Amino acid sequence: MKRIFLILIIVSIQVFAFSQKITRHDYIEKYKEIAIKEMKRSGIPASITLAQGLLESDNGNSKLGRKANNHFGIKCHSSWTGKKMYKDDDKKHECFRKYNSVKESYEDHSEFLKKPRYSALFDLEITDYKGWAKGLKKAGYATNPKYPQLLITIIEDNELHRFDEEKYQSNDNELVAKNKTKKSKNKLSSSSKSRKIKTYNRVKYIVVKKGDTFAKISKDLGLMSWQLTKYNETTTNAKLVEGQKLYIQPKRSKADKKYEFHKVKSGDTMYSISQKYGIKLDKLYKKNLMAKGNEPKVGNKIWLRKQKK
Repeated sequence: MKRIFLILIIVSIQVFAFSQKITRHDYIEKYKEIAIKEMKRSGIPASITLAQGLLESDNGNSKLGRKANNHFGIKCHSSWTGKKMYKDDDKKHECFRKYNSVKESYEDHSEFLKKPRYSALFDLEITDYKGWAKGLKKAGYATNPKYPQLLITIIEDNELHRFDEEKYQSNDNELVAKNKTKKSKNKLSSSSKSRKIKTYNRVKYIVVKKGDTFAKISKDLGLMSWQLTKYNETTTNAKLVEGQKLYIQPKRSKADKKYEFHKVKSGDTMYSISQKYGIKLDKLYKKNLMAKGNEPKVGNKIWLRKQKK
């Protein structure tokens, strides 16, 4: 009798546990704000972050998701100094990162994708979720050959791409998180500073201050120097001028819809125009049927949205 009673209790517990599984809808509602916040901070589409979280954590129900708050299947690697959890994966007893909260997992996912091997992804439009999905596989994020399509299907079935829209990207009053470099007991360094983030052509940028260098700005923003130089299509040797616009996300393929063309003035270059309107330099050359390296003449029209006829 006792044995039957015990079995009934176990079955009841299992049924209860199964009924408590997080649904895909609940997961999206619960974590969409974190994904959007990370998109604003890092430039990674919220749709991609959510889709990866859903896929890698089985909607938050996986053992790794429940016990380690690891929603992206990120392994320890040699650089990880935090908590760890071991489980079988491609190999037996593999090391995975363990977080204090799901929010930490999302933040670390953004930092993880700042590695150089993923840098090409940040050249894509933030609304190009298909390009991001394919790029993640190409860069080696997952071994499953169907990984891109799995992400795309999740995004489209749940309309996650709506979170990548401009209304979720823009936030002119947002202050970037303070210095993201090494901290002690989760406290920021006393030398860290906040910088006001502005948005132009749906691309976030800062205004260079007197005495700024790429190294200093990178440290303040928690970015890598290569990101700043890549986003601004320049080199670390370039001189920064007080008051200039410095993008902290990849520029766009075309200008804001209110700007069809730019009339060239004395001193204008293709690069200065690309920085002014937040357009990638190679896209600007292509739109105007110009060879790279050539410069426009004063009085010419440089097309910013459509290709020159």
